[in-house]
Amino acid sequence: MKLFAYTDGACKGNPGIGGWGVLMHYGDLKKEMYGFLENTTNNQMELTAVIRALESLKRPTDITVVTDSQYVMKGIQQWMHTWKKNGWKTANKQPVKNQELWKALDIAMSSHNVSWEWVKGHAGHPENERADSLANIAIETQSFQQ
Repeated sequence: MKLFAYTDGACKGNPGIGGWGVLMHYGDLKKEMYGFLENTTNNQMELTAVIRALESLKRPTDITVVTDSQYVMKGIQQWMHTWKKNGWKTANKQPVKNQELWKALDIAMSSHNVSWEWVKGHAGHPENERADSLANIAIETQSFQQ
C-alpha cells in the first residue's frame, strides 16, 4: 500500500485571498487538511499545499504527491536543482519567485522518498477535485483544518 497526497491551491483574485487543500490517502484511510491566507497567489497556495502535506508526516515516508500544478511540477523536475546551484537565482540572475516556499518545500522533501504525479485539473479526477474543494472551503470559511 502506498501513501498519496492530493494537493491543490486556489485564489480569488491573483493576488487575493487564497486557500490550499490536501487529501491524504492510504488504503481506506483518508485525512483532509486545508488553510487560507488573505493576500497570496495561486502558485503560492499550490506550493503551500504540498509543503503542508509533507510536514504532516511524523516519520520518513514513501509518498506520491499528486498535483495539477505545472508550476510545482516544473519547479521540482526542471528548475529547483539549477536554482539551488545558482544560489536561488534564475537563469537571468534574478531571485527565484516564491523562494521562501521553494526552500521550505526542499526542506520538507528532504526526509521523505517523494514521487510526483501530475493530473489535469478540473477534469473529473475525484481526489484532485476533493483537494480543490478543500482549498475553496478554506477560502470561503477563512479557516484551517489540520
